[in-house]
Amino acid sequence: MKARILIIDDEEGIRFTFKKFLSAEGYDVVTAGNFDEAEDRITGADFDVIFADIILKGKTGMDVLRLIKERNLLCPVIMITGYPNIETASEAVRLGAFDYIPKPIRKETLFHCVDVALQHKAVVVEKEKYRSDLEAIFSNVRDAIITVDSDLSVLRFNEAAKKICGFAPDFAGKNFRALPLKCRKKCLGPLTETVRNRQTVEINGLECRLKNRREQVVTLTTSPLINRQGAFSGAIMVARDETRLTGLERELNERRQFHGIIGKSRKMQEIYSLIELLSDVETTVLITGESGTGKELIAEALHFKGNRSHKQIVKVNCSALSENLLESELFGHVRGSFTGAIRNKVGRFEIADGGTIFLDEISDISPKIQVELLRVLQEKEFERVGDSTTKKVDVRVVTATNQDLSEKVRRGEFREDLYYRLNVMKIELPPLRKRREDIPLLTDYFLEKFNRKFNKEIRSVSDDVKKIFMNYPWPGNVRELEHAIEHAFILCRQPVITVDHLPPELMNFNVKDISCRNDGKAGDAQAVIQALEKSAWNKTKAAMLLGISRRSIYRKIKEYNIVQAKTV
Repeated sequence: MKARILIIDDEEGIRFTFKKFLSAEGYDVVTAGNFDEAEDRITGADFDVIFADIILKGKTGMDVLRLIKERNLLCPVIMITGYPNIETASEAVRLGAFDYIPKPIRKETLFHCVDVALQHKAVVVEKEKYRSDLEAIFSNVRDAIITVDSDLSVLRFNEAAKKICGFAPDFAGKNFRALPLKCRKKCLGPLTETVRNRQTVEINGLECRLKNRREQVVTLTTSPLINRQGAFSGAIMVARDETRLTGLERELNERRQFHGIIGKSRKMQEIYSLIELLSDVETTVLITGESGTGKELIAEALHFKGNRSHKQIVKVNCSALSENLLESELFGHVRGSFTGAIRNKVGRFEIADGGTIFLDEISDISPKIQVELLRVLQEKEFERVGDSTTKKVDVRVVTATNQDLSEKVRRGEFREDLYYRLNVMKIELPPLRKRREDIPLLTDYFLEKFNRKFNKEIRSVSDDVKKIFMNYPWPGNVRELEHAIEHAFILCRQPVITVDHLPPELMNFNVKDISCRNDGKAGDAQAVIQALEKSAWNKTKAAMLLGISRRSIYRKIKEYNIVQAKTV
């Protein structure tokens, strides 16, 4: 295509001469006699070179330059003047003039100016295209891109950085360390390392959480910014949001671990899904299950997966305290409210304000505490012991029990209205004997844990130990398995745990003695009997052998109707 040239001059002779010379060389030439005509021509067409006289009727060539600058046109402008001076030259350069051509104009000079101007425009157009392409990529790529200088001041960032990293429009020019990001700034370390060492850092599966978001997993890459001359100028950080991919992988592959809870069985997968469903739902949750099944871990998962995770989770074992002490522990007291109250005490509900309170062994609380707890659940208010001032709290209540609360309600030992307030959602934890496929996973987990604790390198357990583990009824559930492996670690001085390293109740366990292993209660009762016999019916020692509490073994003796055989 022919290059298009615009001639702006109020002298008709100049316009005629330029057009004649340039048209003869094959250029498409358009002329304008004043500023208004020039504006019309520029508005209607795209020119490759513009010649503009410094002095026009009513306007000047400077106004033409301003117009072209305002419209971001790429065409070079060559000024025509009969009286060039420093002031006009300086202003013209500032406004973007490409060159000057003095009057009278020589034909060779005119052609030379056009050739140079067209070459310049070709370079400018190519550069602008390259810049435009980069800008389009920078703006539309889904990865967050952030550049900083050697002092970690933010240079540029794209739209994705606002979405993924929570960047605000005014962050440009601010130091990265001082940015008010609503996250833990886990990316600051890699970025600082890149600036300091001038080396690329890559981190896969980095977990970062912005405020009001449940979770976010990113792949982070920080690389040095180095120009063509090899000079270092800062760093570029790219964060790719992998949250959805991580979620899909988690759904496609069985989750073997969830917030410290170990298990891949179908029942545990259902519990994981239920925890995710309930984590941000403001409702009470009742966790049921035998002693040692991990009810406290479930409560922690509910808290730390939810939007209250930035606040505390406060735990209270309700069975460990008397009624008066539990009341003071939960709600606090004022000085002098009872003997020994020498100072004011803040209760657990106040401490947990904005967070979660976990009430373990809730079935053991007295009728008086039941009434006060019901009021907190309904009204979200209470008074400290000995005080008449009502306090308001925003606390999520999660409770747990290893007893049948509905049976206690039937017997009149637990308030029915409180039971229904606590039992809005229930998570039932299965005993270990009901999810035996998780025992190898748990075993590997505890091997790794105790290797770190005892600084040992025990690789595995023997086949005989595996057989015992898979058949033993585990009345103490996961806690008993943990204690058994810890016991073995203390005795074992070789890479493999054998039967000789196990606690007595497991060492002497014979799979053939349990004829109905699949009947959980039968196996549980047999294990309790074995522990009692080994301890000469000392309930405390038997409970220690089983890895359960003394209160739990009394309950099991009553539940299974175990009676000590009389000796003749």
